[in-house]
Amino acid sequence: MSIDTASLLADEARYCSFGDTVHYVNPPKIFTGCEGSYMFDDAGTPYLDLQMWYSAVNFGYRNRRLEDAMTKQLNTLPQIASQYLHPTKIELARVIAQDAEKKWGSQGRVHFNVGGAQAVEDSLKIVRNASGGKSLMFAFEGGYHGRTLGASSITSSYRYRRRYGHFGDRAQFIPFPYPFRRPKGMTAEEYADSIVRDFERKFENEYHAIWDPKTNQCEYAAFYIEPIQGTGGYVIPPANFFTGLKRVLDDHGVLLVVDEIQMGFWRTGKLWSVENFGIKPDVLVFAKALTNGLNPLSGLWAREELINPTVFPPGSTHSTFASNPLGTAIGLEVMKMTHEMDFGKQVCDAGAYFLDGLRDLQKRHREIGDVDGLGLALRAEICTEDGFTPNKALLDKMVDIGLEGNLDYQGSKRGLVLDVGGYYKNVITFAPSLMITRAEIDEAMALLDQLITRAKQA
Repeated sequence: MSIDTASLLADEARYCSFGDTVHYVNPPKIFTGCEGSYMFDDAGTPYLDLQMWYSAVNFGYRNRRLEDAMTKQLNTLPQIASQYLHPTKIELARVIAQDAEKKWGSQGRVHFNVGGAQAVEDSLKIVRNASGGKSLMFAFEGGYHGRTLGASSITSSYRYRRRYGHFGDRAQFIPFPYPFRRPKGMTAEEYADSIVRDFERKFENEYHAIWDPKTNQCEYAAFYIEPIQGTGGYVIPPANFFTGLKRVLDDHGVLLVVDEIQMGFWRTGKLWSVENFGIKPDVLVFAKALTNGLNPLSGLWAREELINPTVFPPGSTHSTFASNPLGTAIGLEVMKMTHEMDFGKQVCDAGAYFLDGLRDLQKRHREIGDVDGLGLALRAEICTEDGFTPNKALLDKMVDIGLEGNLDYQGSKRGLVLDVGGYYKNVITFAPSLMITRAEIDEAMALLDQLITRAKQA
């Protein structure tokens, strides 16, 4: 596809709001095609994508089976107002709710919306309603839940709130166990236990400001968690952390809301990443990969006591495009496709191979301070030569060089698409296609080796 890049970028600079995007490189990159694990520029150069639209395209670009499901729905019932029913809405809700009941022993219901932040907003209404109108929440430092006003209030970065007035219902942010940067002299598990103990201390007496021991009531309605932090840098907590935290929440009547927007739909080798940590959610929020990025659809599952029609009646929240038939048809096909085989094993095997490759790179580049992963949610922390001090500048160079499309792989030009995350913006957060092949992983390692070498020399 031939395009006039200069003209398009001039029009973008003149007519497009910059508020709805982030220009990671200058000039911004324009892509014109995609397939499998690759995006293509107008010259036809392949760019191996290791972030897949922030984990929205878990099943590869232009996945034929999912596109066929969308086309079939497009040719039968493409549009219907959300106050009316259609089959795939009901079928998808049943599949998700029955899966949750089997895993957690709780009956529940599924509520749809169109985007992750909108589903978070719906979850806030559910927990506020269930707690008698309490508007205060706990959340984690490093957590990210979206950029609507309500979602921003439970996202720890002030950067997303600073221009929009005072947030009186801003969450109380609790430290998240970050194993690579834990205090000296502690194991990762000891570090996790210490955070739980500090949190539990808040409930010791009324003068710690959140707990009334006379009525056994907490001022806070719920704790919002990402089991693995996404934008925070794919930080994986020690295995003992969430069981300890959940015990404290249950002892004090605080609901647990699990945000699976980025890690859901098999990214970690499980349908939901929380399954890796042995705890049960009260509410679970999902989006992104539910439709493989083909049509906006999000939703939440909540326990029956929180969402049944008596306590959360019709009209409690609403979106014109919620449960749209194109989205629910694709989502239903995603669930069918990934349950026809041991999809989790496929993801974990590919993730182990990818992680081995990163560890080999780490041996050759002292600037790779930490690598870790669960399934195909992987991280590489880019540092100075001491292997610990964050090195945002080096990673920025790597991103720029990767998007130039001038890397070489077996005699052909290549580009590499990376995502930047982490508390210090020095972490490569890898979210490749869950269908990625061993050959593509080998290519990724060769390109990463070339990329960091060039960036260090730049």
